[in-house]
Amino acid sequence: MAVTGKRQETKDVVYDLKGSLLEACSCGVLCPCWIGEDPDAGTCDAVNAYHFTKGTIRGVDVSGLTLVDVVHIPGNVLTPDSWKIVTFVDDAATDEQFDAITDAYEGRLGGPLAGIAALVGEIVDVRRAPIRHELKGGKGKITVGDFVSSEMEPYVGPDGTITTLRDSIFSTVPGSPAYVSKAHSTSVNLPQYGMVWSFEDRNAIQADYRITHTE
Repeated sequence: MAVTGKRQETKDVVYDLKGSLLEACSCGVLCPCWIGEDPDAGTCDAVNAYHFTKGTIRGVDVSGLTLVDVVHIPGNVLTPDSWKIVTFVDDAATDEQFDAITDAYEGRLGGPLAGIAALVGEIVDVRRAPIRHELKGGKGKITVGDFVSSEMEPYVGPDGTITTLRDSIFSTVPGSPAYVSKAHSTSVNLPQYGMVWSFEDRNAIQADYRITHTE
């Protein structure tokens, strides 16, 4: 998909993003963070990925790009200023797209993304990296360079319908049902940031979303 940094005309729309979220973490299935409880082991190590199938931020087209946060949560997920993250932005992004995405997801543009950003206490680094996002309906794989990867598939009901989680107290895509999945494998190898882990058959959540913020 061709990706450009062309600025589009907008009126009062700060950002309008449509795409999919992936979360794969150290908790068992289901992750208690989604209902506001403490992580299974007291802390949570996670990979959170936002892929934009279509979207604009301050009029900048970010369609086709992906943002990935590698996250350490030292306690309850809802504790303000507690998360430690390293952010990776798709290396296909132009400088304008990079700035727009990081401004939105670091909370500088307000709206629902600012509420999520308020949970972050430390941004260790923000880097570009090659990102492959191959997920649909709770199944697939994501990789960031050769140092982050996760592969998963969803749980399904007796009729084959994907199991979903709705109306939970915590969601990084408010209002969107989440696909309940299991990550067969998740690995992070970032020793320079003190983030190295590898898990099998742990929690994974995926959601299709649309997040809009207007002034």
